[in-house]
Amino acid sequence: MKIKLLLAFSFWMLLVAVSCNKDDITFDAPSQQLSFSKDTVFCDTVYHQVRSETYFVKVYNNEDKDVLIPRINLEKGSASLYRINVDGKPGYDFKDVPLRKKDSMYIFVEIAPEATGPEAIAEDKIVFNSGAGQQHITLFSVVQDAEFFIETPGNPNVISTHTTWNDNKAKIIYGNLTIDPNITLDIQAGTKVYFHKNSGMKVSSGATLNINGVFDNEVILRGDRNDPYYDTIPKNWNSIRMEPNSILNMNFARLFGGTRGLDMKQNTANISNSFIHTFFEYGIYAVGSTVTANNLVMNNCGESCIGIFRGGNHSYTHATIANYSKTMGSYNRNGITAANEWKNAAGTTEQGALQRLDIKNSIVFSDRNNSVNFEQTPGQQFEFLIQNSLIKYSGVPEAGFNFDTSPNVIQSIKNEDPQFLNYFAAKMNLRVKTTSPARGKGNLTVAGTVPFDIVNVSRTTNPTLGAYQ
Repeated sequence: MKIKLLLAFSFWMLLVAVSCNKDDITFDAPSQQLSFSKDTVFCDTVYHQVRSETYFVKVYNNEDKDVLIPRINLEKGSASLYRINVDGKPGYDFKDVPLRKKDSMYIFVEIAPEATGPEAIAEDKIVFNSGAGQQHITLFSVVQDAEFFIETPGNPNVISTHTTWNDNKAKIIYGNLTIDPNITLDIQAGTKVYFHKNSGMKVSSGATLNINGVFDNEVILRGDRNDPYYDTIPKNWNSIRMEPNSILNMNFARLFGGTRGLDMKQNTANISNSFIHTFFEYGIYAVGSTVTANNLVMNNCGESCIGIFRGGNHSYTHATIANYSKTMGSYNRNGITAANEWKNAAGTTEQGALQRLDIKNSIVFSDRNNSVNFEQTPGQQFEFLIQNSLIKYSGVPEAGFNFDTSPNVIQSIKNEDPQFLNYFAAKMNLRVKTTSPARGKGNLTVAGTVPFDIVNVSRTTNPTLGAYQ
């Protein structure tokens, strides 16, 4: 009985204590300014009538008292393109918002804008009014008008007539977009092509894809998540798949952030002045194909920047093929892998001769022991030439050839650090320093075939290896 009385008394005292604590809470007007986790919220580039992902900012009460913030509101009110959620409540105008001492709360932000032109700026402010003075957090986003290409069971998402895309609207692809056989798609300078997760493009047999960027106005092909974080990670979309006998002409383009970049089988690609980087498997995956590339920059690919299978015909002149990664550190990360064999989807091994692989006035390097891997099948033709190039080479059998004694290696450098300015994807700059061993080591005749570098600088005297003079 005494125990029951004691428990009942203890429970009653606890209720009194809780009641007293609740009654004792008072919220005063702030006497100090609030602090924020950030003073500006940069939302992704967003598209016409497509809601953004949700962003947040934290608001801190640094005072030793509980405060009541008189008003938190969007400066543009109900006309704002933004919507906010303050401490769990959605809206655009909030009164008497409590915030306990030494505590914080979240404000969530999103935008679903109406585009008023090809590209515009959406800006607003979250305004905090109190006795301590007015404060604000800036909200900022780029809004693009967009054209959508959506694959559904009832819409195969096919381009069936000769088509030109220009930069008046971003192109957003959901699912697979197919260019029909013998059809040409021209993508003009400045156009932005965004692929949703698990989406891609197929260029059918006999079709042509022309990517026509110009200096200072590239064509961008990437995933549809535009936050800078997604610039440095792969697998945001699938690939551009080139069917047999299709043609790719690509100039001044930037292709990044997928599983494979160019996924080619028995087709032809001409690539100039372009960046291909940050792919989970390969930047270029070529089966029995012909690739001619000048002023090509590649980096950050899980298996290899370039994968050549079942032979083919390849030429890379003034290319910078690096492979450094923080996100794919455990993968092979070769610069160039070349083999005469290829295992098809049925598991059958197919063979084909490597008629030519020319690497001229180029850099092929990585933070691995070897940046080149040649798998030469006995009895199969395997023709290669490494001329005036800087190569990361670990020796035989890892590389598959002898750098020091092969007659196919001419005036080239092995294992000397090219001294890139910055080789990680977040701030990638694969120019070389003035002290680089690649400076002035290019062959003049070869340089004359590509007389301007990727940023339009002449290289007709003292040509530097790689895509940058």
